[in-house]
Amino acid sequence: MMHGSRLSPLSRRSLLISTAALLVAGTAARARTITQGMPWEPGTASPPLQVRAGPWMFFTPDEAATVEAAVDRLIPPDESGPGGKDAGCAVYIDRQLAGPYGVGAGLYLHPPFMPGAASQGYQSPDMPAVRYRAGLAAIADYVKSSFAGKSFHDLAAADQDKVLSGLETGAIKPKGINGAGFFALLLQNTQEGFFADPVYGGNRDMAGWKMVGFPGARYDYRDWVERHNEKYPLPPVSIMGRSDWTVKE
Repeated sequence: MMHGSRLSPLSRRSLLISTAALLVAGTAARARTITQGMPWEPGTASPPLQVRAGPWMFFTPDEAATVEAAVDRLIPPDESGPGGKDAGCAVYIDRQLAGPYGVGAGLYLHPPFMPGAASQGYQSPDMPAVRYRAGLAAIADYVKSSFAGKSFHDLAAADQDKVLSGLETGAIKPKGINGAGFFALLLQNTQEGFFADPVYGGNRDMAGWKMVGFPGARYDYRDWVERHNEKYPLPPVSIMGRSDWTVKE
């Protein structure tokens, strides 16, 4: 019996019982018994496709040279490991822009568009691929006019740092783009490429993981979760496994 918007004890009990019965029935219909085998079947998942070496898929040669130079200044090589270029960060960005990420898959790209706080997320009608194409063209024009016709990748490291720093702080305002916004996008994608699974083209030889001691996609390392400030003794593992695990014929 209903009293206003409240259920009587009897009707509430009936509702809970019927709901529980429905859930049990639904669960039972999908249940199966597994014996003498693994509870999975090959080919039922959709693993990511491994990025292969090859020509640029999104960047033009000039754009690629600029991005490779930029990622190597954002993450420069030193005694602890390779920089962004040798770690494959530019390859990672290229493949991402050539795929669903480049066309804004997963992003809300409908109006209204207006300046917002950082906590409000993406606030632009332009897809990442469009932002990169426009951003790299604007930076190329700025560098050419400011450094006697040179390209970004031809500049000395100190001058490359000046350009990147100017974009970050807003001191440099290339025509037609938000320089600080483009710098933030490039930095974010560079960091992703340095630490993402190597299957996506970056983090070559798992250099980023080795630097921070991350074990990667190992099945189980719970014994080490609480062992702070201790170096994990085993090498990291990619989603695709390790090359030394491949059976040699």
